[in-house]
Amino acid sequence: MDDAAKIYGLCLERLKYQIKNAKQRKNGNGDESILLESYDTGELDDIIDILELYDLEENTYDALRNKLDDLAYTVSILTRETLFFGFTGKGFLGLFLALKEKPLDSSSPFPLPKVFGRGKGDIKFT
Repeated sequence: MDDAAKIYGLCLERLKYQIKNAKQRKNGNGDESILLESYDTGELDDIIDILELYDLEENTYDALRNKLDDLAYTVSILTRETLFFGFTGKGFLGLFLALKEKPLDSSSPFPLPKVFGRGKGDIKFT
């Protein structure tokens, strides 16, 4: 039996390793975030399957956005880093590590752009 903690499709052990590597390879180019994982899809059903989000109440992008916001918040607390879901330049869902700390407010736990439905630069689903 695997003793690594897993939250939906995210393994905390793997995330901590990816965070450590991402911090070591950041090159001071002013990036606000680093892509930790890309899921190579932007399709709703694929994302649900990859991240094992089978308890999603509705099979909609709004419900998915809310679930991913909650999931990112939970793993952020557990890893003590600011993580968020967003899209890559290719339109694939990814999990990002925020590099620049910004003050958090109650309406936006993830203040960077490209976060589902949060703050400036929101991603709109069609």
